[in-house]
Amino acid sequence: MIMAYDKQDLLRLLESEALQRGEFTLASGKKASYYLDCRRITLHPQGANLVAAGMLETIQASGDLPAAVGGMAIGADPITASIVMLAGQQELPLKGFMVRKEPKGHGMGRQVEGPVEAGQEVVIVEDVITSGGSALKAVDAAEAFGLKVREVIGIIDRLAGGEEAFAKRGLMLKTLTTIRDFGIEPE
Repeated sequence: MIMAYDKQDLLRLLESEALQRGEFTLASGKKASYYLDCRRITLHPQGANLVAAGMLETIQASGDLPAAVGGMAIGADPITASIVMLAGQQELPLKGFMVRKEPKGHGMGRQVEGPVEAGQEVVIVEDVITSGGSALKAVDAAEAFGLKVREVIGIIDRLAGGEEAFAKRGLMLKTLTTIRDFGIEPE
């Protein structure tokens, strides 16, 4: 049975599994009063299903199906895999790809891996959107490979400048949730 997307179920799971309150130092060096560990959702059986269903629904609502979805390894990998598996169960021809942090030093020397070809339209997926830096690196690598990035979809937006950063690049950011869904205001 394919699990339907239910935002309230995703919010409950994020609250119980991924959201921690306290004092934290983020990758950017900034201090925060909460931390979101979305790997606890993307690697959770119900979480993976809910994220895939929500993102696939969002992708389909944007028009024609792109050729593929993908993002920066390691964070986007379980999201990509879940979406591709769900698409396959629905007999949709949506493939996945991954972006290495750096081009591989051997073999084909690629930074973008997977069954994608230059000229194809893709969607970048991400777990937590803060400034958008990680997803923008994925966009840069995908575009350097020759892919056409249609949009970026995240699980949760920390409302910390990511949407504006994508807009400057002519890209729309869509997220399944924001920190306001948990009564948290941007810091």
